[in-house]
Amino acid sequence: MDVPSAKPVPTFRIETSASLVPTIIIGGVLLAAALLPLIANRDLIQNLIFLFYMMALAQCWNLLAGYAGLISVGQQAFVGLGGYLLFALTLPGGINPLIAIPIVGLISGALALPTALIVFRLRGAYFAIGTWVVAEVYRLVFAQFRALGGGTGTSLDPSVTSSVPGIEWIKALMNIRTPAARDIVSYWLVLALMAGTLVLAYCMLRSRRGLALGAIRDNELAAAGLGVDIYRIRLGVYVATAAMTGMIGAMIYLQKARISPDAAFSVLDWTAYVIFMTVIGGIGTIEGPMVGAVVFYLMQRYLADFGAWYLIVLGALGIFVMLFAPKGIWGFVSERYHVTLFPTRRRLVIHANDSNGR
Repeated sequence: MDVPSAKPVPTFRIETSASLVPTIIIGGVLLAAALLPLIANRDLIQNLIFLFYMMALAQCWNLLAGYAGLISVGQQAFVGLGGYLLFALTLPGGINPLIAIPIVGLISGALALPTALIVFRLRGAYFAIGTWVVAEVYRLVFAQFRALGGGTGTSLDPSVTSSVPGIEWIKALMNIRTPAARDIVSYWLVLALMAGTLVLAYCMLRSRRGLALGAIRDNELAAAGLGVDIYRIRLGVYVATAAMTGMIGAMIYLQKARISPDAAFSVLDWTAYVIFMTVIGGIGTIEGPMVGAVVFYLMQRYLADFGAWYLIVLGALGIFVMLFAPKGIWGFVSERYHVTLFPTRRRLVIHANDSNGR
């Protein structure tokens, strides 16, 4: 009597695609960017400093809105907080700016916890308005500190901005003056922060927490039904992005060397423009905010002299992209040409094994 053969027992595995070619390309671009100050003029270095910190800010906001579903219009709270904490640590505190920047990140992350306990009670448009109100509270609070300039602001002493390690070495190596050497060191620091933001976003999205973020982005109710702790995941992302945004804000105002409440907590400069970059580049992707930041930088550089026409073109571009490329410029390119520089999507791999598990 024939014994029926055992049916195959399928096994499942989740895989995240990866390729060596994008890694090599990105590594080459970062290496070239690191070496660029050796041949570039000071004007280009200052422009790239602006581009890099806007890229980093857009990436932080993208993690919040594009993955965690937290549409914040109050991220200027942590930019201003980071700038003022840097001034407080370096002026009265006497701490070296290079040491102060990571301390600023830790304090910003710690202050994000009580902030989250307030704004996380709100949903949708109320959450967005709540984050803006919190930013305004921060602005009013820091305007009361006379030691930090009050409502008119204050400037960093040149001895503070010139105390960053490496400036004297750059001066001797390249035979340049102190302001130019300071710009080069600031450039490298901002480049490192931007690269660190990319690494943080990429590693987070490829982890199990990233899988949960993807589920929240695609369908919040379904993610909750599958056991995803949405509150804890969102809280972790909020605190992490607050810490990164605080360090970016510290770096911005170390380079600017002057701060005031209205500038540090500007919703236009540090949130509205960041939202624009993320949306036109492609929200919910790592590449999108970078593309959007480049487009915004080019438009600001070459169209800002046209006055109101610059804002008209900016708005028209945003409307055009939202109508004809809802996933942003990078989303359109990625779907059309199947290009991905930072692969984070997962696929289900099924193996048919026999009854013995082979």
